Amino acid sequence: MGAKGRIAMGVVVSVVVIGAVSANAGDNGDGGSGGSGGSGKGSAAAAERDSGKKTDTNADTKTDTKSDKAEPKAAFEGDGDFEVGTDVKPGTYRTTGNTDGLCYWERAKDASGELDSLLANDNVSGTSYVTILATDKLFKSSGCQDWEAVAAKASGTPATRIKGNGGMHRVGSDLAPGTYRSTGNTDDLCYWERTKDASHSLDSVIANHNVSGTAVVTVAAGDAYFKTSGCQDWKRTG
Repeated sequence: MGAKGRIAMGVVVSVVVIGAVSANAGDNGDGGSGGSGGSGKGSAAAAERDSGKKTDTNADTKTDTKSDKAEPKAAFEGDGDFEVGTDVKPGTYRTTGNTDGLCYWERAKDASGELDSLLANDNVSGTSYVTILATDKLFKSSGCQDWEAVAAKASGTPATRIKGNGGMHRVGSDLAPGTYRSTGNTDDLCYWERTKDASHSLDSVIANHNVSGTAVVTVAAGDAYFKTSGCQDWKRTG
C-alpha cells in the first residue's frame, strides 16, 4: 500500500466491508459421585451419612445459571465484528499480519458504522499489536491472521535485526532496545514509529518519521513498541 497507511502522526481511515461471524459458545459440566458407608456398630448413623451424600450428589446436578453464560474469548479470528466483553475480552492482542493483501482492524465506540464511532484503526503488513479497552464496544478485523492474547509483561529473546516491512514489534520481546539503521525505503516512503502503548491513539506516539534514504532511530528501553513499514531491514548499530 502507498503512503495512505504511513501518514505521520495521523489515523488511517479505510473503508472495508467486513463480514460478521457467529460465535457459538457453551459450557459443559460433570456431576460428582457419592461415597460408600461403613459396616458394624453405628450402621444407622452410617446409613444417614450415605443418605446425606446421595442428596448432595443430586444437588450437584442442578443447573448453575452462572455457568450457562458464555465467557468472552481469550483469542479470536482474523475476520469479523466482535463485541467487547461478549465475544472478546479487553486486553492486548497480536496478529502475525495479513492473509491476502492488507490486514485491517478497527476499534469503535459503538456499532453504528459511522466515522464518529472510530477510535483507532490500522492497515497492517506484517505483525501488529492492539490493545482493546474495556470502554470499547466493537472490534473489527478483516484479512488478518487470527489474533492471540499476549501477556502484560514483555518476555522472550529480542532480536537486534528486523525486517523493514515487518510491522509492529514489542520492545523487550521482539526487539532489543538500541540504535538501529536502515538504508531507507523499498517503495514510496519508509515509515517508522515509536509508541508507549498499543492503543494506536495519537497520544501513544512518542516519535515517528517518513524517510527517503538512510534512516537511523534509537529505540529506548522505555518504549513499548516499534513500528516499521516500507523500509529496508533494520540492524542495531549501538
